[in-house]
Amino acid sequence: MQLARAIHFDESDQNVFASPARTGEWCISGGFEFSNWGEADLTGKQRQAFSNGWMGLETGGRVTFVAVTKIEEAELETLTDLLAHHFVSYYGAPDVAAARPVAAEEIAHMADLCADHAPNTLLTVMRELTDAGVRESYRMIEAQSAGLEQFAIHGDIEG
Repeated sequence: MQLARAIHFDESDQNVFASPARTGEWCISGGFEFSNWGEADLTGKQRQAFSNGWMGLETGGRVTFVAVTKIEEAELETLTDLLAHHFVSYYGAPDVAAARPVAAEEIAHMADLCADHAPNTLLTVMRELTDAGVRESYRMIEAQSAGLEQFAIHGDIEG
């Protein structure tokens, strides 16, 4: 099974998100955070989180890019519990037992997004408000393979 981890190419996420995710932490879409939002909520760093931020499961922070990678079943169980606790702490779920199936569903959705992609494929998320609520779309960027010729040094041994 595959899931996705936060990846940073530069420091921009530190500047555009109020709470950036840590490099390497497991991520999900986290679109549920915006389910009751309207245009008035989309200002500043909150707009950036809404527009294109994946949610880190450990910090609740946001990141622009995630990379597909393999996850072990034991890690998946731990992440499900972590997200269930998040639902209790921040969204008013009555208890972890009630929140766990919803957490499992959110993580399964992310696993489905990652399932058909090669390891190290990058994913981005884009959100928009519609009359029906939040609409998410996803884009993938395949991992680039570097050919040996990109690193070969050409020259004359005799010279």
